[in-house]
Amino acid sequence: MPLSEEEHRILQEIEKNFYENDPEFASRVKSETVYRHAGRNIKWALLGFIAGLAMLILTFTTSVVLGSVGFLVMLGSSVIFEKNLRRMGKAGWSEISQSKGFRSQFGRMSSKFGKRFGQKG
Repeated sequence: MPLSEEEHRILQEIEKNFYENDPEFASRVKSETVYRHAGRNIKWALLGFIAGLAMLILTFTTSVVLGSVGFLVMLGSSVIFEKNLRRMGKAGWSEISQSKGFRSQFGRMSSKFGKRFGQKG
């Protein structure tokens, strides 16, 4: 349902006031996307998972409680990872991978493995 002229004018006025009153916040909102936010959370979840794994390995033999805490950190990190990966979806993951050059790195690795194991690639 399209906006009426009056609604369109009010919306433009609100947008103008928004940019005039807080330009720093407006520019942050304009540049931030769901994909970037989810990608940042995925990076932190991976870091948390690695920290939890290290805690589990280093402390499980001396303290079962600390080892269990490490396991819970790993579990929580993997839940956060999965949740944000679903939020990004296929489109977001391809946008992140293309912008960071991950796809080219994985493409090179897969062609190396394909050549090594006799597959065409």
